[in-house]
Amino acid sequence: MTASVRDVASLAGVSVGTVSNVLNARPSVSPSVAERVHAAIAELGYVPNAAARQLRAGQSRTLALVVLDVTNPFFAEVARGAEDRAAESGYVVLVGSTQHDAERESAYIDQFRQQRVAGVALALAPGGTAIDDLRAAGIPAVQVGATTSDPDLPSVSVDDVRGGEVAAAHLLSQGRRTLTFIGGPLTIPQVRDRLAGVRRAITEHPSARLEVVELDEMTVAAGRAAASDLLRADARPDAVIGANDLLALGALHAITAESSLRVPTDIALVGYDDIDFAATAIVPLSSVRQPARALGQRAVDILLNAQRDSGHHVVFQPELVVRASSGGVALSDARPVP
Repeated sequence: MTASVRDVASLAGVSVGTVSNVLNARPSVSPSVAERVHAAIAELGYVPNAAARQLRAGQSRTLALVVLDVTNPFFAEVARGAEDRAAESGYVVLVGSTQHDAERESAYIDQFRQQRVAGVALALAPGGTAIDDLRAAGIPAVQVGATTSDPDLPSVSVDDVRGGEVAAAHLLSQGRRTLTFIGGPLTIPQVRDRLAGVRRAITEHPSARLEVVELDEMTVAAGRAAASDLLRADARPDAVIGANDLLALGALHAITAESSLRVPTDIALVGYDDIDFAATAIVPLSSVRQPARALGQRAVDILLNAQRDSGHHVVFQPELVVRASSGGVALSDARPVP
């Protein structure tokens, strides 16, 4: 049976209030009494219910991070950055994954409201109302991964338009003229922005052509399926840009396993995020690098300074890491391109 605070008080011969004072390190308790209470705690194996104390006080040392897909290594790195920064200030981070589902996002927010978390960082699911729900509860929030037009909602993001532009410009500089962009759904702001950047680069080359393949999900399997369709098309592209690395890696797998075509000789590939698997692929993948861990760290910084950083927007700049998949250099010589 789990020991209670009353059991500790009885064994130590003190009141429940005195035990509470000891647990909260209040100076009103004499050292000898505090020693008896700590001895009773050790003997009974009593574990203080921190959550209950926080609820009574209306305060919490817990933050929440809601991402679109925690199985994507990019979001795993965002979470790692958030957890590391939160730990520096004595906070913990609860992580939820919505799988792009607004209803699932709403369910997470309801749970976090009940637990009175100190703040929520979230990558918004399309059509979600999480921000309104958090505001109604008075919980600080920061949007992660996309900019926002809301002047009162702080955000941390990457210039994805620039990211798409540098990816396409690199391929065009390599002589590629028939590009295909795979990604989606286009209701995701980051995907729309990356595509907008690709289009911007294409306008500088009148002879270039762009095809857009909108997908329902951003997974390796979706990338492979999309590339398989491209291989069967009458006119295949000479370059593919994946809206994330998982899609590009799936495309790489399809090209190498299902055809005699070579990467990058016949088809060049560029991904987005620069996850660890990009550099170790069978043909090292060129990718637009996002500072994933820094996104998580900065989001926590904003939550812990909610009043000061209200309406604050942080935009990181991406960089292209050129590897063999786009006709670049070998893995050991991979270089970032601003």
